[in-house]
Amino acid sequence: MDVNKNISEFLGIEGEVVGEKEKTAPTEISVPKSVNTTAMGANRDFNVVRENLLDIIDKGNEAIDGILSVASEGESPRAYEVVSQLISTIAGANKDLIDMHKKMKDIREDKSGSALTHVTNNSLYVGSTKELQDLIKQSSKALEFDNGGQEQNVSRES
Repeated sequence: MDVNKNISEFLGIEGEVVGEKEKTAPTEISVPKSVNTTAMGANRDFNVVRENLLDIIDKGNEAIDGILSVASEGESPRAYEVVSQLISTIAGANKDLIDMHKKMKDIREDKSGSALTHVTNNSLYVGSTKELQDLIKQSSKALEFDNGGQEQNVSRES
């Protein structure tokens, strides 16, 4: 409390400490491990961007209507130029919306198909060629037995 008194005297004001806030323990938030947060984030971003583009398109259409009425009343070439630029901008926003849908579709297809198609098996054997041949012989002897446990007549020459 001495610090507060010194500050009050220095500033030339009178003040009291009303109440100190109690310190609370941090709360833990658990996220289920089964939830794919990356996919959720991509879907959320897609929805936000989609809503923004739709809003831009709607407001642009309203602006076109307003500017067209101003252009027809004033018959100014500049007003018609502004209308044409706004129309091309709205057309670009429509193309962006369609491109966004295509990209999201491609992302969803890549996520579903990529796990099955990309398999890489890199095996590295460290040892001599004699040890490798012995290992292959042992593996081939194990394969000479069929499912019933009967030995087959398989002749292998080494």
